[in-house]
Amino acid sequence: MTKPCVVFDLDGTLADTSGDLLAAANHCFRALGLGDVLEHGRDSGTALRGGKAMLTAGFTRVGWTEMEEVDRQYPVLLAAYEKDIDRETVLYPGAMAAVEELKARGYAVAICTNKPEGLARLLLTRLQIFNTFDVLIGADTLPTRKPDVAPYWASVDQAGGNRARSCLIGDSITDHKTARTAGVPSILVSFGPAAQDNAALEPDALLADFADLPDLMDRMLAP
Repeated sequence: MTKPCVVFDLDGTLADTSGDLLAAANHCFRALGLGDVLEHGRDSGTALRGGKAMLTAGFTRVGWTEMEEVDRQYPVLLAAYEKDIDRETVLYPGAMAAVEELKARGYAVAICTNKPEGLARLLLTRLQIFNTFDVLIGADTLPTRKPDVAPYWASVDQAGGNRARSCLIGDSITDHKTARTAGVPSILVSFGPAAQDNAALEPDALLADFADLPDLMDRMLAP
């Protein structure tokens, strides 16, 4: 028998990874003689959109016109990030308590992220939470990534979840589009760098406190 299933994004949803991502991007900029181009706070939202978004933003800020450098620097960024992947990263308050409560109530729990699977697996292992989740689908697990629905459905299916009683918890327009295309509830966090943008997207629910998530799921995914 399949279970109701809650699928989580990772960066900006379960954990604030922006500090380590920004540090990896600035590693690239320093090597090019540009110094630390990106800043905590100001660029945290960009960090949560991924490596190429950070590189593009940084090069644009300093007036760098050779944007092909983004592709050249991306592997350098990934290597720097892998080296110090959990130096500053922290789980959001109550996130894992909510996940454990969902499991206790009979939910399948999965992660569907646009972070490369190997890096996501490494981070979850370092945070000692990898085995808490039924499945992990990363950016390169399948040929497509969010907002394509294939990774989302793979997360639900491999976790033993019921597609008709599933939802996506995320922090971005990418997550929102994924949920809308799949025809499942879109729940976006109202904390973190993208909080104001998320409210404007009008998801099915905004999540301000992970303590509220289990009861919210009971209401939204009831048979």
